[in-house]
This record gives sequence, C-alpha cells and structure tokens, in this order.
Amino acid sequence: MSPPGPRLLIVDDERPILRLLRTVLTPHGFEVIDAATGQEGLTAAATGRPDLIILDLGLPDLSGVDVIRRVREWTKIPIVVLSAHDREEEKVEALDAGADDYVTKPFSAGELLARVRAALRHGDRPPEDPVFVASELTVDLSKRLVKLSGRELHLSPIEYELLHTLVLNAGRVMTHRHLLREVWGVGYDQAAHLLRVTMSNLRHKLEPNPARPEYIITEPGVGYRLRVPSES
Repeated sequence: MSPPGPRLLIVDDERPILRLLRTVLTPHGFEVIDAATGQEGLTAAATGRPDLIILDLGLPDLSGVDVIRRVREWTKIPIVVLSAHDREEEKVEALDAGADDYVTKPFSAGELLARVRAALRHGDRPPEDPVFVASELTVDLSKRLVKLSGRELHLSPIEYELLHTLVLNAGRVMTHRHLLREVWGVGYDQAAHLLRVTMSNLRHKLEPNPARPEYIITEPGVGYRLRVPSES
C-alpha cells in the first residue's frame, strides 16, 4: 500500500466549493479534511496536522485574515487563500498577514494544483537550502553565486539581495511592501520605484525574454513570485 499523500485542510463554508475541491484534489493523491468556520479551521489546524491549508476569506465567524494571523502565531504551515474577490488590497492584506499564495474564484483545476504543489514545496524546503535550481537558473546561496545556462552572472549587491529573498521564499507571492522591507530595510515601504528599477535590471540579466519572464512572475498590483521547478 502506498503511503498517504499530503493532508490538506480546506476552510470554506460553501459546500459546493468543498465538493469541487475534493473532486479536484483527491485523484491527485491528496488527503482532504475540511472545516466550515474560522474557529473550526483553527481547531483542525491544531489537531489534524495538515500539511497545507486552503482558506476562504469570507467565513461566517472570523475573517480569513484573522485566521491567518492566529495560525501564524504558532506554525509556518503553508496557506493558500481562496476568495471570490479580486481586490488588490485584500490580496496584499492576506499575504502580509502570512498567506503563501492567493487564488481567485473561479479558478481552474490546473492553476489550483500548481499553486498547492508550489506552496507545499516551499514549506518542505529548508529555509537555508544552499542551492536553488530552476531550469537553466542556479543560485548557490552559500557561495553567493548565480549562474544561467552554466554562465556566471554578475549582479549588483542590491540585485543579489532581491534574488536571495525571492529564492528563500520560492513559490510564495512576496508583496511589494515585504520585499522593500527585506531588501532595503524599514522606512522604504513606499519606495516602489526602487523595487521596479532593481527588478527590471535583474530580469534583464536573468530572463531570456524580460518582457515575458520565466523565473520571476509578476502578481499584478501585489508583488512577485519566483517560479519553482514544479510549476514549469
């Protein structure tokens, strides 16, 4: 008998969505448990030992963002948010609270599976995994060495710090505010122009076609995500 697959906790009060998610996820080897309220979700997260949480923001008792914040008080388990709303402010709030990714309803089965696998990969990867490899890109964190198709790339210190931060959070959506704080420091939350210019320069060095990036994906109005190999 094959070992059970990753256990996913779905927190959503819409029964049709729960049935749909079970239909999509179970055939791919995932074990699914569910909760219909934020409080039930918090209890299930603590007792059910899930490997990942899929969380709707529109719950009847607690806001999804409050659930994220409370879960983040004690665990770094990956959280993928589902929402019927596509407001940038809502995405940023959820991601800044600690969510790993954000999928808007309606969604395709392929997109959801890719996001779940990417979040699981991020959760499994040691935080200081020394070498990141995606297609032709290799980043050796221990040596501060970046190669593309075997050729060493020469990055400026700030370009490297930006890539370093994305590598440590590969597969996770990083908001503009988060990147600015991590790379430039406190007080640079509103310096979006610095991030845009540095990202443009970095992409021109990394991407075969910077206009259609393969590695660093733009999440419009929210931030950026470094694509992991499972998404390719």
